Amino acid sequence: MNGPLYSYVERILKSRVYDVVNETPLEVAPRLSERLGNRVLLKREDLHSVFSFKIRGAYNKIASLAPEESARGIIAASAGNHAQGVALAARRLGLRAIIVMPTTTPEIKVDAVRALGAEIVLTGDHFDAANAHAQELGVLRGLTFIAPYDDPAVIAGQGTIGMEILRQHRGPIHAIFVPVGGGGLIAGIAAYVKALEPSTRIVGVEPDDAACLQAALAAGKRVALDRVGIFADGVAVRQVGEEPWRIAQQYVDEVVTAGTDEICAAIKDVFEDNRSIPEPAGALAVAGLKAYVARRGIVGQSLIAIESGANMGFDRLRHVAERAELGEAREALLAVTIPERAGSFLGFCEVLGPLPVTEFNYRYSDPEAAHLFVGVGFRGGAAERAAIVAKIRASGYAVVDLTDDEMAKVHVRFMVGGRTSGLADERLCSFEFPERPGALLSFLRQLSGRWSITLFHYRNHGAAFGRVLAGIQVSESDRDGFEATLDRIGYAHRDESSNPAYALFLGEHP
Repeated sequence: MNGPLYSYVERILKSRVYDVVNETPLEVAPRLSERLGNRVLLKREDLHSVFSFKIRGAYNKIASLAPEESARGIIAASAGNHAQGVALAARRLGLRAIIVMPTTTPEIKVDAVRALGAEIVLTGDHFDAANAHAQELGVLRGLTFIAPYDDPAVIAGQGTIGMEILRQHRGPIHAIFVPVGGGGLIAGIAAYVKALEPSTRIVGVEPDDAACLQAALAAGKRVALDRVGIFADGVAVRQVGEEPWRIAQQYVDEVVTAGTDEICAAIKDVFEDNRSIPEPAGALAVAGLKAYVARRGIVGQSLIAIESGANMGFDRLRHVAERAELGEAREALLAVTIPERAGSFLGFCEVLGPLPVTEFNYRYSDPEAAHLFVGVGFRGGAAERAAIVAKIRASGYAVVDLTDDEMAKVHVRFMVGGRTSGLADERLCSFEFPERPGALLSFLRQLSGRWSITLFHYRNHGAAFGRVLAGIQVSESDRDGFEATLDRIGYAHRDESSNPAYALFLGEHP
């Protein structure tokens, strides 16, 4: 064992983390394992009292301070999880703590730090701005700065995770997947694992909009990113730490990245396997593991992902659920142009056939052509998606694949529609469709092209019933026949034509 690794192994073995934490389990993820053809295990770092691994490094550092350092009080910068670790350690050791956090920090993390008794200062839009302010404030007030990752004691505390993994797992491990922000976690795990099991691959995982370690490896030196995305706020760091970089460039085998959709899909995967809901950074390693398997085509191997934290704000779950199917490549978003005439809506749906329609947005705007925003579910990956687009195009419809268009996913899908003019006899109805294959197609067939659909909005949210809003042209003389048809179809429905929201946002211009 060489000198640098021996030094860290000794530090890790002597770490005082078990004053405040228990060894976390290494759990098999059965659904993921079956789907990926490998034995996938999750290291459950979300089970700590502060729901994150960060307590390990924070406590080990603070417990090792000299009496004169701790007596001055401590200060730290954090996007949330390191803050909770520092605040808890300070409370346990009877120290005063100030935490500087970015203004973008999720409220759940701010509230958790405040509940632990720390003083909070909110400043800057990202971690690096908060970190710079914390260091300035620390000098001004004579406080001891507790680095979130760029400190040997912090790295050693995080390295106890690697020690536990090798103790808990029997047999060879092909790779351990580690989320990367500033690099303290991957440095600690790599130092310990490579010293004892050098054949085990250490794979860093970063968001594709905050990949500071990947950029450093490509450049051969630490680089500062111009900007970072904050969806995975726990790893939103512009530059890898100096000490983590020294270790990582020697002992990290590779870095993979994941986008927002892939992270959301990984959150869903973790939930389905162990009913926990990790925060985006907490599921990042799982997203990277999946990407690694898909790229390399490996089977029959033991793969471990660090489930690093679960400080997820409840209000973010809606966004996660919306993007998870896209991340799994199970939904295509398409813009399709069809003729504006009775029956063309049905004709298009018959082209889709048995494929599940997950979303349909349409609003009459032109007497010649109608533009549909359509979500289509599928299971066969990119090849099946391409085949669906080709089939629609071969049937004579202009189609644009928007699945990878971020603006379409975030904004346009919710903005399709608006008010119209020159449209007579429109009736607005809400429906409850049973969520079963063919429900939409059955509805359209029973309308039989007799009435023109002028507006349609439907989104499958996984409930027993799908909620649909539809505008339909029905002349006064044909209202009885229309009502009889709806009764025969049998879907619960309600006339919304007098709804004030319809008049304000969707109805005909005055």
